[in-house]
Amino acid sequence: MKVFIMNLKKHTWATFVLGFILSIFAISSFAQNFPTKPIKIIVPFPPGETGDIMSRLIVPKMSEKLGQAIVIDNRPGASGILGTDLIAKSEPDGYTIGVGQGGNLVTLPHTKLSLPYNAQKDFTPITVSTFNFLAIVASNNTPFKTLPEMIAYAKANPGKLTVGTNGEGGFPHLTFEHLAQAGNFTFTHIPYKGANQVITDLMGGQIMVGIGSIASQITQVNGGLIKMIAVTNGTRVTVNPNFPTVTETIPGWISNGWFGFIGPAGMNPQIVLKLNEAINYALKDPAVRDQLNQAGLIVSTESPQFANDVIKKDYAKYGKLVKDINFKPQ
Repeated sequence: MKVFIMNLKKHTWATFVLGFILSIFAISSFAQNFPTKPIKIIVPFPPGETGDIMSRLIVPKMSEKLGQAIVIDNRPGASGILGTDLIAKSEPDGYTIGVGQGGNLVTLPHTKLSLPYNAQKDFTPITVSTFNFLAIVASNNTPFKTLPEMIAYAKANPGKLTVGTNGEGGFPHLTFEHLAQAGNFTFTHIPYKGANQVITDLMGGQIMVGIGSIASQITQVNGGLIKMIAVTNGTRVTVNPNFPTVTETIPGWISNGWFGFIGPAGMNPQIVLKLNEAINYALKDPAVRDQLNQAGLIVSTESPQFANDVIKKDYAKYGKLVKDINFKPQ
């Protein structure tokens, strides 16, 4: 009986080891064959916003590299929270990924009382594909044309400066709060569901100022439909060197953001690397890079680890900023 039990234990252990080896082989084989069907990219913003523009420029070459169709699925709402939550709750098989950016992953966790996802635990960073800066623009009906004039108006008329952003507690909102602190003025925040609505109301004169990505505003600025006040980059930008920077008025003041791609937590590292390589393949294409530069984006072709480091660093940075400006989570 004792020998039988020992043999049974050996048999059970051997079966376990064999099963473990086969499962590892199956996972590895799955990753090597990836992808075998179309991939979906969730964009948590409306068509025409920076994350959407970036994705649509990258997708053709990315699809070419992977040999599969890639479908863009716009899921806007709640400053990008709705679409970002969909990414977090997707299967971690690599067939559903999404656009991630600073607002949803490093600022909103500090400015919202609650989120349906945990920004530090529910995602797999794939890449930071572009860095960007924001543009501060104004309605043609405003009595000011420059940043110093805007600040002077805000100081002379406390709370009367109306500023539209793509949502309460988002990156543009937090950036303008930081600017108001540095410039020692007040304003009234008008949150919208997307940047396009901000532009529409700026052109209609319903609000005075808007802040958002230059990509979503450059056409209206060039067409004379709204006024450029300043960009938040540290230096003047190649898309138009005539655009002044905030730092020319408030020395040392800079605010940059980023866009990238993320997946749900628990993705196979080999699949993450494949997706990273395909995105970088697209970003290295001269035509894609040029169009992204023209949209006011600075291309980055780094590793998943680099993306992870950027997210962690900015998470800490904006957590401190929220405390410094005494922003109350809502």
